[in-house]
Amino acid sequence: MAEVSSREGTMPTAPPSGPTSVPLCVDLDGTLVKSDTLMDAAMALWRKEPLSPLKWPAWIAQGKAGLKHEITRRVDLDVEHLPYNQPLLAYLREEYFAGRKIYLATAANGALAQRVAEHLGIFAGVLASDGKLNLAGKNKLAAFEAQFPDGFTYIGNALPDRHLLRKSVDPMVANPHMRLLRVMRSDGVKPVRTFEDRASGLKAFVKAVRLHQWAKNTLVFVPMLLAHSASPNRLAAVVMAFFSLGFCASATYIINDLLDIEADRKHPRKRRRAFAAGDLSPVAGVGIVVVFFAISISLALLLPKVYASLPGEAGIYEVLGHPLRFALWLSVYTVSTLAYSVRLKRMMLVDVMVLSGLYTLRMLAGSAAAGVQISTWLAAFSIFFFLSLAFVKRFSELFMLAGNSESDDDIKPSGRGYRLSDMEQVRSFGTSAGYASVVVLTMYISSLDSPLLYQHPRKLWLLAPILLLWLSRVWLLASRGEMHEDPVVYALTDKRSWLLGALCAFVVWWAL
Repeated sequence: MAEVSSREGTMPTAPPSGPTSVPLCVDLDGTLVKSDTLMDAAMALWRKEPLSPLKWPAWIAQGKAGLKHEITRRVDLDVEHLPYNQPLLAYLREEYFAGRKIYLATAANGALAQRVAEHLGIFAGVLASDGKLNLAGKNKLAAFEAQFPDGFTYIGNALPDRHLLRKSVDPMVANPHMRLLRVMRSDGVKPVRTFEDRASGLKAFVKAVRLHQWAKNTLVFVPMLLAHSASPNRLAAVVMAFFSLGFCASATYIINDLLDIEADRKHPRKRRRAFAAGDLSPVAGVGIVVVFFAISISLALLLPKVYASLPGEAGIYEVLGHPLRFALWLSVYTVSTLAYSVRLKRMMLVDVMVLSGLYTLRMLAGSAAAGVQISTWLAAFSIFFFLSLAFVKRFSELFMLAGNSESDDDIKPSGRGYRLSDMEQVRSFGTSAGYASVVVLTMYISSLDSPLLYQHPRKLWLLAPILLLWLSRVWLLASRGEMHEDPVVYALTDKRSWLLGALCAFVVWWAL
């Protein structure tokens, strides 16, 4: 244990009403900060050094204190944007202004704890792990008894804090674990104050898996529907493909959020994501990822068997071509998404190409699941259409950040290699790609292929103005700064988009 600091805070002080004799000690991880700073640092290190997990077993062999030292010395967490427990922080500041001595007492590494203390400016001292001794549980209690022989007040949150709370004068808890509350009741210890600042576990889980993003996976139905081959077997196979892609997508979104915890905390909207806000721990995130990937792979491997077991179709090999064809496309999608999260999204223009490609991959996966060929016309249309949507996403990010940047020389305001001065060029790329997709649609309508599937192909011309209207509106709103960064979220919540989508469906039905 090391008392790293014995300084008074640097905040402007109000006249104290008289110091309290019993010092106030507050834990850091899960208490003052809603997240676990060790896990946050580990995720940041993984982002910085992708091969660093290979070194973790050797660091773990040094003991928990050694592990914390090795990880935190390689990463400087942004202490300004940590998810602080706001009700607790407000209380600590009140006590500080009243003249009370407050100590940050944590099992986190001393260097990190010291930086937190310097940022907040309310602590008289810091007690933390020093690379050899892990200051938790009984070790922390022994340090308290040596440092504060006349007693102390402690604020904790987890089971290792049990013995400290039993010895505490006026024990308090912040975002307490249920196990801690149970043992406190059995010990006859009642917290005098509880500081709650967290979302419900279910709400945080739903937010983390991003169920609304599953709407993108409806693209797996497109090849089957446009081929007019919606038999029961194909429909069952595509439904399984939809859920398989959904679980896979949620798992990759969580990996992306875990790697981007620090960056998200600096973002005005993304800081509310479950992991950045500290509402879900990275350990829980890893568990969800493992379970979701297992479900996704199981569905992909079971898809051919379920398809073949349903009556009314030819053999599975005749229809699908290869029973694992969908699983192969799922693998390509997973690798592409992870590569995007780890590296490609930071490469200018490559990022939007990959984003648009992921949309097309969903259709290729749907084609494999249903056993139908995706037409060259559909492939060409999707390349331009989804490229336009990808540029909308990037343009909206740049537009939002433009007001927060003082200079166009900020090369990476969004962390993706774009300059703010690139906005007009990004808009040009996006609008051009969107209108090119409409040109491809009109060429298909005029081709000799459309009469093979439609009795009245000329009626399909009505799709062109509808699509032009939607794309033009999307880009106009984006140029006004009124577009959500994700055009999928916009489409799901915009009544006009639903109306135009219904009109498109009616036109296609009318042309059959």
